[in-house]
Amino acid sequence: MPKLRALLLALLISCPTFSFPAPQSPPPDSTTATHRKTSEPYTGDLSIFDSPGRDERLQVNRVMDILGITAGKNVADIGAGSGWFTVRAARRVSESGTVYAVDINPEAIRYIDERLQKEQLHNVKTILSKPNDPLLPANSVDSVLLLKTYHEVAEPVALLSHLRVALRTGARVGIIDRNGNGENHGVNRQIVIRESAQAGYRLLEQYDFVKGDKMDYFLVLVPKG
Repeated sequence: MPKLRALLLALLISCPTFSFPAPQSPPPDSTTATHRKTSEPYTGDLSIFDSPGRDERLQVNRVMDILGITAGKNVADIGAGSGWFTVRAARRVSESGTVYAVDINPEAIRYIDERLQKEQLHNVKTILSKPNDPLLPANSVDSVLLLKTYHEVAEPVALLSHLRVALRTGARVGIIDRNGNGENHGVNRQIVIRESAQAGYRLLEQYDFVKGDKMDYFLVLVPKG
């Protein structure tokens, strides 16, 4: 018996040890995997965004026609800034519709609130949002516009994913931006198309009329399925 005990002890000592692989981290969430370097929120004179002739250069009425912005519709202006587009959309949808002016900059929200009082517009709701979530009510909007805003969104896939919850059936999302490299106040349109696909959208239409030099593009997205 002592010999058997000694033999077993020798076998245990000579056996190789077994190590179990450390648990792997889960793959990154598709809604947060994309992160872009952005500039600090603009804190200067917001009135510069209301430059004379901008309506004609952008063909803003044509933009609103394409996005289906008509009386009674609900619209979200994401990255509203000075409220330049907000007030135009508010007049389009009339008192029977609502415009959500969304921005991450408290100064922009204050500026828009004061502007709404001066222009006597009562169908606009301002939202101080998160950088990756517009904080819009669920099933609340028919049309969305990100006007020269997308290249400043640090987590675009997350933002677009959160936005989907707010979209009504048949809603359209418009993105107007400048072809660029992400660090020169612009982002390539193919990057926008790819990121929006990650967030569950498909490209419905694209246009180049929003600026004469063709550097600015206008993409219209709709949720997949």
